[in-house]
Amino acid sequence: MELRQLEYFVAVAEEANFTRAALRVHISQPGISAQIRQLEHDLGTTLIDRSTRTATLTAAGEAALVHAREALAAAAAVRNAVDAVNQLVRGRLVVGMVTACTVTGLFDALATFHDAHPGVEITLLEESSDQLVDRVRGGDIDLALVGTATAPPDGLEAFPIIRERLVAAVPPNHPLAGRTGVALTELCDHAIVCMPAGTGIRTVFDQACAASDIRPDIALQASAPDTVADLALRGLGVAILSESMAAAFDGLTALVLDDVEIPAVLALVWKSAASPAVRELVRHTRRAFAEAEAPQIPAPR
Repeated sequence: MELRQLEYFVAVAEEANFTRAALRVHISQPGISAQIRQLEHDLGTTLIDRSTRTATLTAAGEAALVHAREALAAAAAVRNAVDAVNQLVRGRLVVGMVTACTVTGLFDALATFHDAHPGVEITLLEESSDQLVDRVRGGDIDLALVGTATAPPDGLEAFPIIRERLVAAVPPNHPLAGRTGVALTELCDHAIVCMPAGTGIRTVFDQACAASDIRPDIALQASAPDTVADLALRGLGVAILSESMAAAFDGLTALVLDDVEIPAVLALVWKSAASPAVRELVRHTRRAFAEAEAPQIPAPR
């Protein structure tokens, strides 16, 4: 008795027809008939009644069908278990990260995962958040650290790491310096320096401006927050950053955007139907952030 014979038997039982069953399991009709005859010979009884055009089960066939299905399910479970182990022994993970973002917790997770599963090849790449989300959905990237205005993005699972409000950061000689907050309408009377479209920070800012029917003057764009901050320090515009980004640069005063309530979110995202390796890395990431006593996490891009 072989597993393929049980597979053919189940197919005939469910299709009630040898020809349709043969098409389903990709074998010729004479081939499937011969294999089931061999199965019947091995069991010493007839399983399929062939006296009519419809293939029906005999009493013995009815009794055998339940166990045939169980045997096939058990074989599939064995195969899946071995495949899962193999993915953690010699698999590959592609991890995405927003450009110019340094997140200690993620790096710690990658290190502990590599120690536990040294045979898994890890590839790390940087792109904008919207590109990373698209590539996770498309399967090019297994999981990614992204900035977003919402978490999780549609169709993905997510582990949110931090949520922060946006601020307007200005140098000491700027007309807005000395204040604690500013409304979007007043802010947009000034030139703006911000991150490019497709980043989490920019998405939040654009959504807030659109909701108030405001068209800001985007004077300069840069993908790295330190570049945005440096341009603002040189008087080239008001920097749109998160609270933690602005706090990292001496010489800038952060003003709360009074009418922007949407937080920028930094989150790890992955597809629901993830591989065992992805699930294992997510577990390591959760542990890394949980064990960090005071993590210094840059805000989302």
